Amino acid sequence: MSTARTATGATATAEIPTVATDPAASGDAPIVVFDGVCRLCSRWVAFLLKHDRTGRIRFAAMQGNHGRSLLQRHGLDPDDPTSFLWIDRGRGYRNSDAILRLIAGFGGIWRLSGALRAIPRPLRDAGYRFIARNRYCWFGRNATCLVADESVRARFLE
Repeated sequence: MSTARTATGATATAEIPTVATDPAASGDAPIVVFDGVCRLCSRWVAFLLKHDRTGRIRFAAMQGNHGRSLLQRHGLDPDDPTSFLWIDRGRGYRNSDAILRLIAGFGGIWRLSGALRAIPRPLRDAGYRFIARNRYCWFGRNATCLVADESVRARFLE
């Protein structure tokens, strides 16, 4: 990831890419559709980049054409920033199911997160929605979408 100076002189970490890539290049790679202006989501993407050691996961901001299209294709409102979508093997998962499946897919100790699926989905999703509705207030918004480091730029779809 790269860094940039803000208007106040503070250093900001570039965590949200907006680089156009050929969506066809992603093939059957799993895709995370995330909110490109949310700071919490930016940190989430950075976490995924760090832990996806195989480099399989692709990313699409919900504000981009590809992200909007994927949300619509999977029955989600692209103008509702509380949506989170994980697409794996052509199947879409949302909200808490998406997060738990994604993390468990890292293998090893991360598989234990799958045990949280024992909690009924309505309860898990209520917790997810509570955080999603308040994340801008708690974590803030990115003023602009920042460009990804060259080493991961190809993993981001427009």
